[in-house]
Amino acid sequence: MHDLRRLLHYLGPYRRDMVLGGLLILVETFFELLIPVLMADLIDVGVMNGDMHFLMVKGVQMSICAALSLITGLLYARYAARAAYGWGAQVRKAQFEKVQRYAFSNLDHFDTSSLVTRMTTDVTVLQNAINGGFRPLLRSPVMLLMGVGLSLWMNAELALVFFVCAPILAVILFLVVRRVAPMYSRLQRSVDQLNHVVQEGLTAIRAVKAFVRGEYEEEKFQEVNAELMDTSQKTFHYAVLNLPAFQLVMYTSVVLLLWFGGNMILAGTLQVGELTGFLSYVLQVMNSLMMISNVFLLLTRSLASARRISEVLSEEVELTSPPHPVAEVPDGSVEFENVSFKYHADAAEYALSGVNLHIAAGQTVGILGGTGSAKSTLVQLIPRLYDATEGVVKVGGRDVREYDLAALRDAVGMVLQKNVLFSGTVRENLLWGNPDADDETLWAACRAACADEFLERMPGGLDSDLGQGGVNVSGGQKQRLCIARTLLKKPKILIFDDSTSAVDTATEAKIRAALSALPNVTKIIIAQRLTSVMHTDQIIILDDGRIHAVGTHQTLLAHDPIYQEIYATQMKGGEDDGSPAAQR
Repeated sequence: MHDLRRLLHYLGPYRRDMVLGGLLILVETFFELLIPVLMADLIDVGVMNGDMHFLMVKGVQMSICAALSLITGLLYARYAARAAYGWGAQVRKAQFEKVQRYAFSNLDHFDTSSLVTRMTTDVTVLQNAINGGFRPLLRSPVMLLMGVGLSLWMNAELALVFFVCAPILAVILFLVVRRVAPMYSRLQRSVDQLNHVVQEGLTAIRAVKAFVRGEYEEEKFQEVNAELMDTSQKTFHYAVLNLPAFQLVMYTSVVLLLWFGGNMILAGTLQVGELTGFLSYVLQVMNSLMMISNVFLLLTRSLASARRISEVLSEEVELTSPPHPVAEVPDGSVEFENVSFKYHADAAEYALSGVNLHIAAGQTVGILGGTGSAKSTLVQLIPRLYDATEGVVKVGGRDVREYDLAALRDAVGMVLQKNVLFSGTVRENLLWGNPDADDETLWAACRAACADEFLERMPGGLDSDLGQGGVNVSGGQKQRLCIARTLLKKPKILIFDDSTSAVDTATEAKIRAALSALPNVTKIIIAQRLTSVMHTDQIIILDDGRIHAVGTHQTLLAHDPIYQEIYATQMKGGEDDGSPAAQR
């Protein structure tokens, strides 16, 4: 319940709609409860005495009560819908905003498919709980208490039937809810698994078709789909038991009331109108108990969803700006002082160990190393995508933890190893780097990244549609657009994480020449190709998370065996200086 109460704080401007809806429910219930009293008088006085005037008056009164009950019910539906869907929108917004503040380490705690489910299906469950549960939650207790009270007032002897049948129904419903409660959590986890398979299958649809693995993916989907079906069937198999239990108790109560009530009428201690009105209250009371049982089931499922949503909102963001942050990065110098890092506190080994490194502002640095040597991990510590486990990372002479996160990351331009473009036009993607850039600035960045070569051939130019995730451009074109987008930031530090791997060597040379012309910008280039880094000011070789060697192309070629091996493998016996002329 704590999780649900916490989420109710997000009602915000829709709290008024919720309160009005609650008041309308109470008014509607009052009018409905008046009708059996009026009906009893209509039968016992009007019908028995043949008083048509009395019948007309009571008929009009009952019609007015029914009309007012209908109007208040319709108004409630309007306010309840606004409150439910407005609340759902606020909760989704809060989750999305929280996820945007997450560090990479926070995102490691959740599967993407699970986050999608928590923002969609789980919020829908809460909305349904408001739409389907708020009315009976307020209405049922009132109808139950007033119905029992009025039935006691009408005939205390017959009312004893309630005190026999109601506890039986309560016990049955308690057992149903107790059985179903843990099953709802398993149901939502099954939805997570289904979403995961669907997301993975659609994202990798080209690979699936290329390897002709459609049947295998269908089998995977069928497996999780069948699991979700089985879990749903088991869950709702028990959940629907409340209906037959309710009907059994209700009809048993009606039979007993008709039996005892009929005998009382024959004995002259009860009138027909009283029994008719009493039966109306019996049905209302039993119906209220049924609605309460449905509320318990809705509440049980919504509690499971509320707990999952609260986990997202309660996740403590691991990387935040300090209380009094430094708002500007003075220059692009980078230092690593005894830096060690591991992704999880309980990990057995460090991804990086004992890194000491100094990169002066304006330098161009290349990073080489085998797969898994922690090249990407090293550069991710610079914009503080992760915090160093041990040691200090400095940018501009200051510990990165002293900076305002937005200011630090704005000063660091990073072209990721996995290129990401968003649905929309080329212009919309490039404006991520600089929202105020005009066409001339955009084209200048594209020329520096050699993206103008293919953009000029596209019918729309900067306004060409890239499709979802940039499906309308090749891998190399995608890389060049990502480089152009990063250049538009005009950062003090540029990091290229193997971001020219899909570009031909001639185009890469042009990009490298354009980058070298950028003044006072520190450039860090992670690459697999030696030609990408051999002309840098210094080359860093990583081996198993440690710095193996640092030096220029000439010194490493003369003294370092790993570099010599890379050179011999890639250059195929070319000249030692690695110049373009020698390579020819």
